[in-house]
Parts: sequence; C-alpha cells; structure tokens
Amino acid sequence: MIDNALLKRAIAQGRAAEPADLVIKNVGLLDVVSGGVTTTDIAICGDRIVGTYETYSGRREIDGAGLFAVPGFIDTHLHVESSLVTPAEFDRCVLPHGVTTAICDPHEIANVLGVEGIRYFLASAEATIMDLRVQLSSCVPSSSQETSGACLLAADLLPFRDHPKVIGLAEFMNFPGVLSADEDVLDKLLPFQDGHIDGHAPLLRGHDLNGYLAARIATDHETTTADEAREKLRKGMIVLIREGSVSKDMHALAEVLDENTSSFMCLCTDDRNPLDIAEQGHLDYMIRTLIALGRPLHHVYRAASWSAARAFGLRDRGIIAPGRRADIVLVDDLAACSVRTVISAGRVVEPAIFETRPTVEPVGLDSMKAERVTAADFEIAGGAAELPVIGVEAGLIITQNRPMAVPSRGNVRVADTAADIAKVAVVARHGINRNIGRAFVNGFGLQRGAIASSVAHDAHNICVIGVDDGDMAVAVNRLIEMDGGFVVASGGEVLAEFALPLAGLMSLGSFESVRAGLVPLRAAARSLGCTLEEPFLQVAFLALPVIPHLKITDFGLFDVDSFSLVADS
Repeated sequence: MIDNALLKRAIAQGRAAEPADLVIKNVGLLDVVSGGVTTTDIAICGDRIVGTYETYSGRREIDGAGLFAVPGFIDTHLHVESSLVTPAEFDRCVLPHGVTTAICDPHEIANVLGVEGIRYFLASAEATIMDLRVQLSSCVPSSSQETSGACLLAADLLPFRDHPKVIGLAEFMNFPGVLSADEDVLDKLLPFQDGHIDGHAPLLRGHDLNGYLAARIATDHETTTADEAREKLRKGMIVLIREGSVSKDMHALAEVLDENTSSFMCLCTDDRNPLDIAEQGHLDYMIRTLIALGRPLHHVYRAASWSAARAFGLRDRGIIAPGRRADIVLVDDLAACSVRTVISAGRVVEPAIFETRPTVEPVGLDSMKAERVTAADFEIAGGAAELPVIGVEAGLIITQNRPMAVPSRGNVRVADTAADIAKVAVVARHGINRNIGRAFVNGFGLQRGAIASSVAHDAHNICVIGVDDGDMAVAVNRLIEMDGGFVVASGGEVLAEFALPLAGLMSLGSFESVRAGLVPLRAAARSLGCTLEEPFLQVAFLALPVIPHLKITDFGLFDVDSFSLVADS
C-alpha cells in the first residue's frame, strides 16, 4: 500500500525532479495499444512505473539497448497443483519466463483437503514474488457422481471473498447445475453477481450457453474450436486460449485472435508441468507460437497482458505506462519472445530474490487413505459383446464414447492390446468408502503393465490404467505406500515412480527435481508401449465427470452427455 511519502516520491521521480529508483535505459518499448515500438527510458519508483517516453536517471540502471520491453504476462487460468510443485516452486519456475501474474484455482487441493487447502494457497500467494491471485473453488466436488475428500458450500467460501488475494469465484464447471438452477449452485453464484465468476463450458452452445451466461459467468477456457470461440465472443464471453501439457487448444483457436478480438481474448495454461516448461516454455511459448502462426504481434502481447488484466479486474497492470504496476519483461526478439530479464513489482528477478520469501509449511502429508488392493479388485464381469469404451485423443481432455468389442476370458473381461483397449479403474482414496469404478479405455497404446496416478481430476482418487490386473494392483499399492504420485509397473515390479506427498498432488522438492523425475517416468511409460506424449496427465483427466463425453469415477463409468452412470459399469 502506497503512503503519502511514497506517493510524493513517485510524482517527483516521474517529473525527473529526483533520480528514479530503477531506470531501464534505451529500451524498445512495445505499445500494446498501437503496436508501435519506441526507444525510450522507463522509470520505476518502488513497485510502479512513473515514466515512459522521456529520459531519466536512476539509482540503479539497466542497459536496455537492443532489448524490447513488454508488459508482464498474465496466466489467466491455472492450477498450480498440476505443475506438480508447491506455489513457491511454481513462482521460481515460471516467473523467469515472464509470468508476473498468475490466476489460480486451488480446486485440486480443495477437493482433497477442503478449506485447509484454500488457506494454504492464500498463505502461499502472500509469500510469492509473482502476484499469485486466487479464485475460490466453486465445485468441490465437481459433481455428485464421485467421492471427493471435501465438500465446499457457499458458507465455506464466503469468509475468503474479501481476502486481498482473491479475485472471485473459480471455474463453474457444474454447468448442468447452473442450467437447472440447482439451489446449492445458486447459493454460490449469488454472492458473486457483482464480482468475477470464471466459466467452464465445454461445447456449450445456443440457448444453454445463453442461460449459462445469464448467471454472469464471464470467461471460458474450455473452448476447443474456432466456431465455438466465435459464438462465445459474440455473446460477450471472454475466451481464454489454453495450451497445457494435455489440453492443447492454441492451434485450433489461433485464427480467432486478431485486431478485432484481442481485447476479448487471453492466454492460459491450465495444467503444465515443469518438464514441458523446461522444454518449451510457459506463456512465452504460447506468444512465440501464436506469432509464428501469423497472429498480429502486438495483439498477441495485448492478449497476454492488457486484455487479461481487464478481464479479471486488475486495472493496475497490463501496459507499460506511468502509474501502472512495474511488471515488465525484457526480450531479445519480439517475435521469438526470448525472455532476457523480468521485473516484478519493480524488483529485478534474480535468483537471490526468491530467498527473501517466508516459508509456508506443507499440508496434507497423510492424505492417502485407500486400503491395499488385489488383482481381483480389477476384474470386470463378462456380458454383452460390445461395451462403451472411453476414447482418448492426444492433446484433448474431451473423450469419446466408443462402442467396442471387448473380449472375455472365462467369465471376465480382459484388455485387448491388438485393439488398443486397456482397463481403467478409479480407486477411492479419501477414507470415506472403498469404491472402485472399472471400465475400459482406448488410445493409450499399452502393450503391457500399468500406470497409476493420485492426480485424477477432480476428486483426486487413484486412477490406474493397465493391461494386467496384477500390475494394476502393484502400481496402486505402491502409490498408497508413497503417499501419492505416479507409478509405472510391469511384470509384478515397479519400473518407475515419483512421489507427490503434498495432498497426493505436489512434490516437496524443487521444480528441477520434478523435471528430472518426469523423464524416467515418461520413458517407462513408453516402454509399456504408451503412445501418448504426456500419459500421466492424460490419465488424470479420465476421471473428470464434467468434461464430455465418457469418463470414469469411483462410482463407475459416467456418461457426461446424459450426466448419468452407465448401466452395469
């Protein structure tokens, strides 16, 4: 909070009556309004910009010659938990990529720990160098067709509404509940009618989309086609272009981003792990890719900054101008978005800056409450020749309902590697019941073994796929022993594993250790024949019963289109 003395200093430094705290000299400033680039000085006092398009002297100066200054990037929707690291490590991982503001929904940890998880995230948000903002998780659980570790009602969320790090209500994924005007849903929507409500509306069109928007839901990150995006834009919805480790919609939506729409479109990652960040980047990767796809350069940067700030009510940032928050990214090349230096709230981001943060103690270290399983727990009784099978496509969390012939051996169904049909099961892990949902999945390419994950959106029970029941049991039991994470098993043995003990979702180690740990996991998955580039997060989304079309929960196989369990599953 700025006081009288700081305000006087800001005015004086803006007028060049005294040296600025920090000056970036002779830098090419990109104007996200007009697209012009002007060589100028940028003066900073404390955490705010106080001068542009003039000459300044500073107590500290950065030589910007040959560099370009753009506004700090804003990731408009993500789950830090899906980066597999703590908020502190996420901060250290993505801030050097130019992400100075991130808007997160602690939905994953809230489904495991309830309000304790939200409190952990708010404490973490107060400690990070980047400005980490929190949306209050609106759908815990996401539906009544799964066993979650917690249930958050409107009364649980309201005490956090006025927290300085809270923006509003997070992605309202229970769109059937909105459309049917469910009373519990209305209880959550009503207190936020004058604030921000994030959307989650995959394939929602026509009258149903109108009804959803009538609840004053403002944004959507689940748009997967250009035609869908254009309808949502016409109807006043802000479309967030998403490119995560699994959900990859950027190429499909790129054509929509132009000079007419850039003020109404933003960028987000949703779920992106440290290995992909290391290999490709974060929002910087999206920016360079969109530009390479022919999108107008300053409109891409506008979507990554000013448009995002406006969409989420962050009116103090998004443009490099006097009076705005000093979130600035210096790049070598605008088209390549090659980040050289990042300034966050007037502070140059250097390794030592992260040592100044207070420590936030981890929570949920004993969240794995599932009992051990046996191979028999994964048996599926025989029956009709053809069954509904979950169809997986790389890069999409939308799955297909594929009727397929699933063979039997004796009186039980078995996987069919020739047809790329594996078993999938969800094992309840919150200690509430011993449910196990069982079905089949097509699209992983497994020829042997099993892959298990305690990251399984949204209830985060254990999700396991495999072609051998014994290996499925080995993977699940090892996952329980290690308090959550990822396991690859084959031949009755564990081939690779990675522990995620914080609520079964996050590592207690550095992002570098997570990045290194994912490499042998991916290699082990490939050794089983898996053809998916990111199999673990793809497994995680098989259990999400609010994304079309066919999913699996601990209750059984779930038809999202009819919002009902599939008979005999």
